[in-house]
Amino acid sequence: MIDGDVLVAALGPDCTASRTFAQLTVDAPPAQWVEAVSTARDLLGCGFFDWLSAADDLAQGYSVVCHLWSVQHRHGLLVRTRVPLDRPSLPTLTGVFAGANWHERETYEMFGVVFVGHPNLVPLLLPDGFEGHPLRKEFVLASRVAKEWPGAREPGESAATGPVRRRMRPPGVPDPAAWGPDAVSPATEPEEAATEESRSPEEQGTQPEEPGEQP
Repeated sequence: MIDGDVLVAALGPDCTASRTFAQLTVDAPPAQWVEAVSTARDLLGCGFFDWLSAADDLAQGYSVVCHLWSVQHRHGLLVRTRVPLDRPSLPTLTGVFAGANWHERETYEMFGVVFVGHPNLVPLLLPDGFEGHPLRKEFVLASRVAKEWPGAREPGESAATGPVRRRMRPPGVPDPAAWGPDAVSPATEPEEAATEESRSPEEQGTQPEEPGEQP
């Protein structure tokens, strides 16, 4: 079994190692990102670059993770770092593993993490002119404002008839009342309420109460 303490001892006290379900993960600060990956390759024999991606940890920033593997020794590990929300950037790994090229392009496109020194950091998957980073949790799933979420009703049921399941908005799906064509501006709500109260009962479509009648 691969020993993470060997790698941590070589990198210094700012790095830590942990194991979850037999998977070794070494955490390194952004300043040691390239050094950690290079040392894992040279010291532990993990010369096969498997994949690189990221995860949105909300206020904590973005975790960037790469998986390395040793074909000879048949062991592997994850090398992980975290970048802040306001400065999501890391030095590129293309000088260590050429195969990191398009993985970094995809991570840049989907999460907005900039890989400094990358030879061609351009969009990889999304169409030209696409705005935003769709795997960030703050990214608004605008299509779900116009189209109901699949599974909201049983097959064969229409929007006009039939029972409706309890509405639950997945992450990224905005409230139609707060975002989209049906959104209500908070600034206009008090004015509309005041206008409604100032209308007469006849204008509101109700009959005035007779004296002595119970509401």
